[in-house]
Amino acid sequence: MNDLVPPDAGGIDLAAPFMRDFNDLYFFAAVVKHEGFSAAARALRLPKSRISRHVALLEEQLGVRLIERSTRRLSITAIGRDVYRHAQTVVDAAEAVDEVALRMKSEPQGLIRIGCPVGVQRALAPKLPELFAKYPRLRAQFLITNRPINLIEEQVDVAIRIRDSLDTDSEMQMRRIGTSRRLLVASPALLKEHGTPKAPGDLAGLPILDATETPGPRTWELSGPRGQKASVAVEPKISAGDFTILIHAAQAGLGIALLPELQCQAALSEGKLVRVLPDWSAKEGIIHLVFPSRRGMLPGVRATIDFLATALKAQI
Repeated sequence: MNDLVPPDAGGIDLAAPFMRDFNDLYFFAAVVKHEGFSAAARALRLPKSRISRHVALLEEQLGVRLIERSTRRLSITAIGRDVYRHAQTVVDAAEAVDEVALRMKSEPQGLIRIGCPVGVQRALAPKLPELFAKYPRLRAQFLITNRPINLIEEQVDVAIRIRDSLDTDSEMQMRRIGTSRRLLVASPALLKEHGTPKAPGDLAGLPILDATETPGPRTWELSGPRGQKASVAVEPKISAGDFTILIHAAQAGLGIALLPELQCQAALSEGKLVRVLPDWSAKEGIIHLVFPSRRGMLPGVRATIDFLATALKAQI
């Protein structure tokens, strides 16, 4: 701990962190600053006896006289002046820490880590400039992945999730945004080559792209108009847990894909993909945000959660 000993303090270790009471230094500095115990007591709105007791304890621990007391005036000893200089440095540093914490609690700022499923970032990207225009001291880091994220272990502040059911982790808070259907989509070129399906059963003879990492045949459970249901057995031409691969494959005309609306919305609006069997879709995924407890939440995290909720709602 020698590197913590302030220089030029006459051999006295003011830093001794397990022995030194910060209040002793704080009250001693106040007495010197206000030129007396009574004046310090008035400034701090504390009993004079309490301040005197802390200064006496500091002198006892250091083994030196810091203040010469008399009925007429207060005199600071030579060692007392040196101790005061270092004590005031400690007080100033503590006040600076308080100011930093106060700013962090009042103004959105600092780094916010955001977990985001692959493809969803496209829905957020156009809105991001609004967030940073409003909060210029905010910084963001996106973790774009479809794998499960452990928010605590990976120090993620908020994660976007699209799942069949809401998260029930008792350690996490959750904010529901809405739902995202899974749509049947394909490129115009593929439909021109193979024809446009008229009913779910027509999918069986077409190339299929599926979001799975499990080998073998798959069954798509589709819902249609007036509550109709259809089970379609498919053998994927390409399967992947990454929606980006499937979107690019679908745009290239390699097959019909069943994709979350949020992930394929941009390609649909640009005409790179079109709906197949537009009256049919798969089970809706629930879009929600997951984040640690609201207790002690920094303004930057709260502002980011509000931004994500607004931006995602605008896309569904």
